Amino acid sequence: MMMSPFGLFRKHRRRKLLQRGLIAESLWSSLLADLPILRFLREDERERLRRLSTLFVREKIFEPAGGMILDDAIRTRIAALACLPILNLDFDCYETWRTVVVYPGGFVRRRSEFDDIGIMHEWEEALTGESWERGPVIVSWTDVQNSGHCNGYNVVIHEMAHKLDMLNGAADGFPDLPPGMKRKRWTDVFTAAFEDFNARLNREEETALDPYAAEAPGEFFAVLSECFFEIPDLVRMEYPGVYDLLAQFYRQDPAARFRPFIPNNKNQARDPESLRDSRFPGDHAPREALADAARGDDHGRFDDDQR
Repeated sequence: MMMSPFGLFRKHRRRKLLQRGLIAESLWSSLLADLPILRFLREDERERLRRLSTLFVREKIFEPAGGMILDDAIRTRIAALACLPILNLDFDCYETWRTVVVYPGGFVRRRSEFDDIGIMHEWEEALTGESWERGPVIVSWTDVQNSGHCNGYNVVIHEMAHKLDMLNGAADGFPDLPPGMKRKRWTDVFTAAFEDFNARLNREEETALDPYAAEAPGEFFAVLSECFFEIPDLVRMEYPGVYDLLAQFYRQDPAARFRPFIPNNKNQARDPESLRDSRFPGDHAPREALADAARGDDHGRFDDDQR
């Protein structure tokens, strides 16, 4: 397929950006040593991630908020975590938005909603991250620091999953699938897993997967995506069909990547209490809520029949 003039210009511009040099070797080596999730990458994958992260740092606008002070180390850490999901995809997946807003910790958003009889209700929510359709990504630096430690928590990957989900509209758990992936298969597998997870929570069953995944199909996709990269064996054991689809979607197999480095004790990966304790080593604000999240009866739907 012939590339459009704008596509050719974009490719040329990115080649020029990379020719200026990649993220500094000392900074990149320090990041690799500090983030367990990156240690499992092959050398060629690390180099590809470094190139993508360089583009992310140079193309995205990083804005401090709430007294946050940004430096190259902070930008690079966010960039590397953000680019891990698109390691084998295309940087154009992130072309529709420009800005990353960084708070020192959890931040507060004022919400409002009309109820069924027309009364306006207003409240405040404390968040760790937020994604706006064709708008910014907002993250808490405290939670970025607690991401990437292979414990199932990753606020950056969570928000990037929302951004990928939004490429074809609202974040509803049905992203734009690549050629070869069956839409009905995605709908059937994700809906069954989402309903099963909600049923387990209703039975008050202990689970190492974050209960926030039950909030909506879009959140289920985002939470399972971060777990897919952070604790892949757990996703593969809990919902093997979902794992297979995520592996096809992201074109990565983190479980195979991790396997040579993890203890040969499968029960350890399924221990809910130890995973919950390690996932939240500090005080966290509640999970993010999408700025444009639809509140209604769409739970349990992972299809695109509204488009």
